[in-house]
Amino acid sequence: MTEIRVPTLGESVTEATIGRWFKKAGDPVAVDEPLVELETDKVTIEVPAPSAGTLSEIIAADGATVAVGALLGQITDGAGAAKPAAAPAKAAAPAAAAAAPAPAPAAAKAPPADAPLAPSVRKLSAETGIDASTVPGSGKDGRVTKGDMLAAIERAASAPPPATQPAAAVQVRAPSPADDAAREERVKMTRLRQTIARRLKDVQNTAAMLTTFNEVDMTNVMALRAHYKDAFEKKHGAKLGFMGFFTKAVVQALKDIPAVNAEIDGSDLIYKNYYHIGVAVGTDKGLVVPVVRDCDHKSISDIEKSIADFGRRARDGQLKIDEMQGGTFTITNGGIYGSLMSTPILNAPQSGILGMHKIQERPMVVGGKIEVRPMMYLALSYDHRVIDGKEAVTFLVRVKESLEDPARLVLDL
Repeated sequence: MTEIRVPTLGESVTEATIGRWFKKAGDPVAVDEPLVELETDKVTIEVPAPSAGTLSEIIAADGATVAVGALLGQITDGAGAAKPAAAPAKAAAPAAAAAAPAPAPAAAKAPPADAPLAPSVRKLSAETGIDASTVPGSGKDGRVTKGDMLAAIERAASAPPPATQPAAAVQVRAPSPADDAAREERVKMTRLRQTIARRLKDVQNTAAMLTTFNEVDMTNVMALRAHYKDAFEKKHGAKLGFMGFFTKAVVQALKDIPAVNAEIDGSDLIYKNYYHIGVAVGTDKGLVVPVVRDCDHKSISDIEKSIADFGRRARDGQLKIDEMQGGTFTITNGGIYGSLMSTPILNAPQSGILGMHKIQERPMVVGGKIEVRPMMYLALSYDHRVIDGKEAVTFLVRVKESLEDPARLVLDL
């Protein structure tokens, strides 16, 4: 018999939610065949079969929350093994479960329903909000004593806050009229969506967020891309997009304005002398932000290949957790969905995020004449606690200058 357990999920991730099982109890499985999908705060992962045989039992059902190391199910080793053998064990389980509760009343004597609470207990309950009826009593006839309440208060104080409960989940909406309710569909939020909701609200509650805008004439970048895209793809095996140019332009601007690459830690500011750029990727399960590391040491082709690889694996749910950690600045491109202008929200604990948008031809005055130019609005959202307005505007101007004159990216100007 081989156990299927929750693997180590990465730094700071202690639990996951069962997304779905790919197999049913009794199905044959091969070594390394995906068995179950786990949703964590940051990524969706598949747990492979540790051995070949028959999936004899599923212990954690779809939607269950499981800790690292928890037992998910069991495999009976060997081909075509013991589906019938598993059935008697499962059949015996209800009988054992039915017998188990019998000794429980002897273990803890419940107080009478109308038993009065001691004044000290009532006072502690009112002051702390702990319901005395939920506290196990050690007094006569199971009554709750002051000592029981103090112990319960201490346990509550030492317990970690429920990290998986976003603020949105505790909001209670008014019930819909019956006709409307019949046409509604209630779906439990995925772990990833809960985490997105919580983190975005935390940013709004914590950071002094502000957005500044500019626009960039994409004429020269588009001409450069059109001229070299075929040769680029032939040599590097990746398409030449705009993200490589934008990433290099951002790195140049971060070097000039280091506050945009900093973050707050308590009463300290940490300035990052490295440039790990997160690139937001939309998937059918939500937004994820894989990180391209050390972009100051990477060429445009290296960056384009990394982003293309991350994009493919993000949509397939194959990103690793450490590939989405450690970013110092983020770029998000709403233009691929048609967005003309937006105010992107910070990716905590970072202090800045650049929003790209749709390229649209607009009449511009160039040298005293009106010309049609391909223009893009840029938005920089930033934490005003770290970055002053002058620094934010200067940063965005630096990005604009590099993109309008791409030779600056090659000459490091």
